[in-house]
Amino acid sequence: MRLPRLPRAARLPRVPRLPLGSPFQLLLLAASFALAVYAGVRLLSGDWFGVALWIVGAALLHDLVLVPLYSVLDRVLVGGLDTAGGRAWVSYVRVPAALSGLLLLVWFPLISDRVAERYRMATGQSSDVYLGRWLLITALLFGGSAVVLVLRLRLRTRLRRAAKRRSPAAH
Repeated sequence: MRLPRLPRAARLPRVPRLPLGSPFQLLLLAASFALAVYAGVRLLSGDWFGVALWIVGAALLHDLVLVPLYSVLDRVLVGGLDTAGGRAWVSYVRVPAALSGLLLLVWFPLISDRVAERYRMATGQSSDVYLGRWLLITALLFGGSAVVLVLRLRLRTRLRRAAKRRSPAAH
């Protein structure tokens, strides 16, 4: 015998399930937290105040200087490509610019040659190659993005031509 359904107002509200994921995902998450805690303990064991000051300073620099700078540059890029009729090309400039900017941010002391003597003392090698390599990687990123854009535009025109050649009944 089937019980009648209660009206919607009389039913208990559904309790939302937590999206926990699979046991493997939970294990990976726990392992990553354990690794982060271990790294934090090791990092803060020496000069905890200097490390904390550096992290807070980096966060403030990012939030107060770099994010507005990213936003302005992105607006200029979108506005410039929009007036040129290439709004769809934004990602082909955004991605290599972001990757190149990230590399510049990470390797800036070596690219700008600010720590050349300290680097030479620590490794016995010259830091002169970093600027050239960063420029080469940046050129490769933008060149690869341009190649992908050209291939995509060619494919799109071929598909349009093929669609025009087909008979109207095939559409």
